[in-house]
Amino acid sequence: MNKILVVDDDVNICRLVVTILNDAGFDVCEATDGRDALLKLDESKIDLCVVDIMMPYMDGLDFCRNARKYYEEMPILMLTAKSEIGSKIESYGLGADDYLTKPFEAEELLLRIRALLKRYKIASQQTITIGTLTVDSTSNTVSVQGERMSIPLRELELLFKLGSFPGKTLSRNQLIEELWGFDFDGNERTLDVHVGRLRNRFPPEQFGFQILTIRSLGYRLEVIS
Repeated sequence: MNKILVVDDDVNICRLVVTILNDAGFDVCEATDGRDALLKLDESKIDLCVVDIMMPYMDGLDFCRNARKYYEEMPILMLTAKSEIGSKIESYGLGADDYLTKPFEAEELLLRIRALLKRYKIASQQTITIGTLTVDSTSNTVSVQGERMSIPLRELELLFKLGSFPGKTLSRNQLIEELWGFDFDGNERTLDVHVGRLRNRFPPEQFGFQILTIRSLGYRLEVIS
């Protein structure tokens, strides 16, 4: 059973979300602000967080920033009344995986949570399948129907990262920091060049996936069914 942490200082909203998740069969715990939520993460294994932005002591954005230092792959869904595009861009930039505004429908909340948990399961694996490709991060190999392909390591790492979160937008800063490091001082066009090479190397009609540019945010890999 997946365990979900609900972080919201609004008692009524928190109670509603907990009820929805309990009825859907999830194990749920609660926190009233980001500081309390970080303590909960230390106490038990959390599979996903549902987080409000506007909270006292530590808001949802600061929680996201701090949580990502230690829990890189744990899905975080921002559930907030803030609908401005700026809030969404900042949330994704700090490592949020999805963003849902209040008021919300219970079924949509559950759909998004289940999708995030599915992505997390894929991301925790060392070998992933993307369209017709199999990418193994342990041996650093890419293969199609058992036949290995030669691909530069940095491109393989970028492909594995994007393919571990199909349908999720990964910010430019996140990709640069995780692949080149926090102290990378090169031209940010380096990322664009590597994405372009992957697109040329793996045409969507042949390999069953495409890498989309999400304006002002970053990149997203989508599998073509």
